[in-house]
Amino acid sequence: MPRNTERFEVNNDNSLWHMYKTVSFWKVAKNFIVIEISRITPFLRVKNWMYRHLLKMDVGAKASFALKVTPDVMYPERISVGSNTIIGFNTTILAHEYLTNEYRLGDVNIGSDVMIGAQSLILPGVTIGDGAVVSAATLVHKDVPAGAFVGGNPMQVIKRS
Repeated sequence: MPRNTERFEVNNDNSLWHMYKTVSFWKVAKNFIVIEISRITPFLRVKNWMYRHLLKMDVGAKASFALKVTPDVMYPERISVGSNTIIGFNTTILAHEYLTNEYRLGDVNIGSDVMIGAQSLILPGVTIGDGAVVSAATLVHKDVPAGAFVGGNPMQVIKRS
């Protein structure tokens, strides 16, 4: 099943050369600074405040972003994280991807009570259901059912609830 993304074709150069036609340079610069500060702050309440108010992310109560987590620098407002969820060390959450002849945007919806292991990569257009567990170093390239345990590269369902 394909991810839920919006596709935009580009002509001539690869899509990354058209980046600032799709998103403001100043938005990216501001987001970069906020994300880099939040990646190293150990204070979860401060980090969540910055994500909610400066990046316009939808972040639930008691969501915990470990050190070095990197939300999408261009479209962080397309990321939603439920309550009591843990995002592990050095995980990246993307809401965009630039390809040779197109770019894609997709919302990332991470449910409540989810555990995402360290160094995982979550691609645009993915939904991770409530209570799911994603093992460390997983490439989340498709939806994860609620309560499922998944892992690997490419991701596979290891156990369903």
